[in-house]
Amino acid sequence: MDTNRTDSSTTDTADGTAGTTGTTDTSGATAEACATDTSGPAANVAGSGGGEGRPSGTAPRLDMIGMVTGDMAAALAFYRRLGLEAPEGVEGQDHVEAVGPGGIRVAWDSEELIASITPDGEPAGEGRVGLAFLCDGPEGVDRTYAELTAAGHPGEKEPWDAFWGQRYALVRDPDGNTVSLFAPLG
Repeated sequence: MDTNRTDSSTTDTADGTAGTTGTTDTSGATAEACATDTSGPAANVAGSGGGEGRPSGTAPRLDMIGMVTGDMAAALAFYRRLGLEAPEGVEGQDHVEAVGPGGIRVAWDSEELIASITPDGEPAGEGRVGLAFLCDGPEGVDRTYAELTAAGHPGEKEPWDAFWGQRYALVRDPDGNTVSLFAPLG
């Protein structure tokens, strides 16, 4: 038996369904478990991610978005500006998690941690994940973009009215990941 692991647990999620939270290696690494929710809104919906040949109702559910960072403190500061409530005082740790809206976890792993658990000892390159944040109206897109770029984060594309009916902007986080800021127009 692996004494560094804690068993996964079933929890109620924000939408009232049960899901598996995963297993945690107490040495710092996290292994994700697949939830097999048969009661949620997407449980029997075609195209809900069930996969070819997978029985209806056993589709894995998105539980966590993970990012690799070269600077934990800078990454946490950036995402705190976007409203994620990452714990304080954890900037020196190799793995940090926050629970976002709707109960989806967001996690940051240091390059050193990822290098220690990948076969070739190398973390992925830049642009390792992309996130999109819904802002409070079109003016919220402009305001958030201005705040982030004023704080020194590179703007990839200034706010514009996209043809798909959203105010949209692109900014880079401290690790070079593209972060979309958006809101419906009018």
